[in-house]
Amino acid sequence: MEWVEVSTENCTVQRTLDVVGEKWSLLVLRDAMNGVRRFDDFRRHIGLSDAVLADRLRKLVAAGILDTVPYQESGRRTRHEYRLTSKGWDLWPVVLALKEWGDRYTADPEGPPLDVYHADCGEPVRAVVTCADGHGPLRAREARTRPGPSAQPLG
Repeated sequence: MEWVEVSTENCTVQRTLDVVGEKWSLLVLRDAMNGVRRFDDFRRHIGLSDAVLADRLRKLVAAGILDTVPYQESGRRTRHEYRLTSKGWDLWPVVLALKEWGDRYTADPEGPPLDVYHADCGEPVRAVVTCADGHGPLRAREARTRPGPSAQPLG
């Protein structure tokens, strides 16, 4: 069975996009990965409405990508910070790969607005594709696809 003969009803790429494939959700993840935790900081930094931000945060919490942690400033009501869960941090290579692509093709002439570097040596960090046996980095032409264990015929 070839890919064009496989049903996409249970496609994991599609399911992932249902959770994080919307622009604002990815920008919330970007900010959370860079230390933003509070609603007002997300709103100010990303520049979206309260309603849209609240909706995206609610969806990311419901998906187990963000968790809420209560905090209270002196004399104020209890509020919540948003922290990435391990499931959320597992999206870091995806966000890093999007950043790399953007740095290559959409950055200002002066370069990207954010550098990601290795804390120990100071060199740039890159998203790299390898096989489970450690061969890599791999290019797309060095990989193949085949139906997986839950593949079902189209139709």
